[in-house]
Amino acid sequence: MVVAFGAILLGQHLEGGHIGSLLNGPAILIVFGGSLGAVMVQSPIPVFMRALRIAVWVVRPPVKSGAAIIETVTSWSQIARREGLLGLEGASDSEPDAFARKALQLLVDGNEPETIRATLEVELYAREHRDTQAAKVFDGLGGYSPTVGILGAVLGLIHVMGSLADPSQLGAGIATAFVATIYGVGMANLLFLPVGNKLKSYIHSQSQYQEMLIEGIIGIAEGENPMNIELRLQGYLG
Repeated sequence: MVVAFGAILLGQHLEGGHIGSLLNGPAILIVFGGSLGAVMVQSPIPVFMRALRIAVWVVRPPVKSGAAIIETVTSWSQIARREGLLGLEGASDSEPDAFARKALQLLVDGNEPETIRATLEVELYAREHRDTQAAKVFDGLGGYSPTVGILGAVLGLIHVMGSLADPSQLGAGIATAFVATIYGVGMANLLFLPVGNKLKSYIHSQSQYQEMLIEGIIGIAEGENPMNIELRLQGYLG
């Protein structure tokens, strides 16, 4: 975002324009407020609130290291091989990740591998669907903001038309009117759409790592050799 906005502002400066000419409070209010209101109509409140919560992933990604997951699952399989499945009860109690903790608890409780897989996959798909819907909120903002920007430009031109009696004000008024279009197109293509796509990439990565965890847990439940489990999970890392 720094590169994108910086390049545009630098280009504006090199062309002899004033960066201050791009600052317009009413235009920001129209574009951002209008787009936000439209996407709130489109999205159920829980989905909209989830979108606000996961927006922080852009700067603080939630994705874990695949290598770390493999190492953790392999260590669980070694414990299970030495002490039996009940030996993983301590690991379950101390595991900070809710999904992994649930997987371990299902394993410790002695459930069949098919039951463990079915239970965990339901939760995986439900979370993936919920987070993907939340990420689409930013796609909606990216779709609405250019149109709302044009609406803001038209409103500005209506105001300019009311000042035809003073031609000296027309140039500045028209320039200000088109600032709303810049905000709409700029926020869509430099902020909202990139954020939405980045969130979806993180959601995909999270699902992949949870699939790794499921495969590892199933391997432990079936009594596979820790080395075989490790080799299987490494296939996810390509």
